[in-house]
Amino acid sequence: MSLFTNKDQKIIIPGPQGDLEALALGAKQETPKAMAIICHPHPLQEGTMNNKVVYVLARVFADMGLHTIRFNYRGVGESAGHYGHGEGETEDCLAVMDWAKQHYPGLDFYLSGFSFGSYVSANAAHQRPHDVLQLVNIAPAVTLFDFTRLTNIDCPWLVVQGDEDSVVDLKASREWAAHMRPKPNYIIIPGAGHFFHSRLLDLRHVLELELT
Repeated sequence: MSLFTNKDQKIIIPGPQGDLEALALGAKQETPKAMAIICHPHPLQEGTMNNKVVYVLARVFADMGLHTIRFNYRGVGESAGHYGHGEGETEDCLAVMDWAKQHYPGLDFYLSGFSFGSYVSANAAHQRPHDVLQLVNIAPAVTLFDFTRLTNIDCPWLVVQGDEDSVVDLKASREWAAHMRPKPNYIIIPGAGHFFHSRLLDLRHVLELELT
């Protein structure tokens, strides 16, 4: 049976500190265009691959014709290991990419993440620029992690931010985006907070509009 179907399938991927728990979702079309990997919010703030924003990203990517993997970082859910301060979680993301390249050669990547996961996915794109077709960051935690050192990103970059975010300062986020190269396509959703409560449909609409 294929690992990628029209329903989430649990898979286990070898990681740097042991097995990583993941969910695979198949592209809506028969031949996938790419492989999307989605990184969840902060593991010490109850972030998991079942987060609602992560779920929305997975569905949008599958509808676009991408195979999709969302996974739990080390120490989250059934994934082995302990919190890695962002760098360890980036190693986990790279391990998922390596697994996907081994099992599905020829597919390049869409990397995406929400909040803390934005740093993880951007860091992975910085380390593997030639493998990444698109980077998608939702409410990136730019005031908590140093995104400015990620200077090796070489793909189109979409950032979606709510203007009522109580976790990430909007002014700091906009100033960061203005100074990054490549400059992200920076979209603000009016009235949206950090977790996009009651605004997930708006988030989905923006993603579909900007990515398809």
